[in-house]
Amino acid sequence: MNIAVYCGASVGNEPVYSENAQTLGTWIAENSHHLIYGGGKAGLMGVIADTVLAKGGSATGIIPTFLQKRELAHPNLEELIVVKTMSERKNKMIAAADVCIALPGGPGTLEEISEAISWARVGQNDSPCIFYDTNDYYRPLQDFFDKMVETDFLSASDRKKMCFAHTIQEIEDFIATYEPPQAKKY
Repeated sequence: MNIAVYCGASVGNEPVYSENAQTLGTWIAENSHHLIYGGGKAGLMGVIADTVLAKGGSATGIIPTFLQKRELAHPNLEELIVVKTMSERKNKMIAAADVCIALPGGPGTLEEISEAISWARVGQNDSPCIFYDTNDYYRPLQDFFDKMVETDFLSASDRKKMCFAHTIQEIEDFIATYEPPQAKKY
């Protein structure tokens, strides 16, 4: 399986963020999955790529030229795809992904996983979208999605098509039972 992982170019301020990136990277490698990610060597991006590679797994990075020029590209990847824009990066990651997982990160991480979820709702992404909710980092977002359901801006059935997981087992279970949302007809 190709696992697209969205995550920060920072490690955050608690060791548990890096620890869970290592846990996810280990799971990807030990299950012969393939990491698709932003191609960076900094922050949680570097942690997950280093872990996958150290465990004998494979990884593809997709990085825009302007970030590669800042020497942020990971030097040891099986494949590094250089694109012109962030939009092109997101498109390629979603197209290559069988599963989309967000570790903690900043606005870019949130944008990337949100786009994957949005595309699923309109029938353009059939991959499960999962938040690996380390230390309840995404709890406010989970509450916000629930508020969308309460206010009829998101259907309850579409809300169930996204997962906020605290363990690898929850991730595996969600993937095993996932069915893409039906594209909404107006």
